[in-house]
Amino acid sequence: MITLYHCVSARSFRPLWMLEELGLPYELKMLPFPPRRDAESYLEVNPLGTIPAFFDGATRMTESAAICHYLAARHSPRALNVETDEPDFGPYLNFLHFGEATLTFPQTLVLRYSRFEAEERRLPQAAEDYTRWFLSRLRTLEPLLAQQDFLCAGRFTAADISVGYALMLADDIWLKERFKPAVLAYWQRLQAREGYQRALAAQQRAAVEQGVPPHSVAQATGPF
Repeated sequence: MITLYHCVSARSFRPLWMLEELGLPYELKMLPFPPRRDAESYLEVNPLGTIPAFFDGATRMTESAAICHYLAARHSPRALNVETDEPDFGPYLNFLHFGEATLTFPQTLVLRYSRFEAEERRLPQAAEDYTRWFLSRLRTLEPLLAQQDFLCAGRFTAADISVGYALMLADDIWLKERFKPAVLAYWQRLQAREGYQRALAAQQRAAVEQGVPPHSVAQATGPF
């Protein structure tokens, strides 16, 4: 049985969405955010204190994009995964990691310096600078998505989940209004997917059942 440790709408949403797209059975263990502060026993599961933590038999993983790749390669060849002999194998890998390294990273700094730090330690200019950093890189997708529905291989893949989570986070921190038209339409297509909707419902249900606040910190704190 697969086990996924998850915080509401955090990076661990990527593997949760993958699991729902694939229809695989799993156990979802909800944690308050940040778990290293508010659920210290979690450090026994993942000494890094980060989420996700993912277990599949003897396999243990903590990187959300890598977990998506693992699940796609193992359970969805030539569908959610793009194989090495397909022309778009390179773009697939690039977008899979672009979603985390290029799009999600600057948003974590926006959150830190606009919301998570104590009031006296917040840096509004840094938050705005990293917001612009994120948006400038997001705009590189606009010409591509103006011509096609998904990022690569002519179909929805794990790369779309990786980038889609970055758009979900941007939506949570009130940046959707600054999306360009093709990116906005792409995000709306992703949100309409049944797998995405099931993942949202699963985290909401599990949060309530396990006594974890059912909203992400970003959602709860409102616009900045």
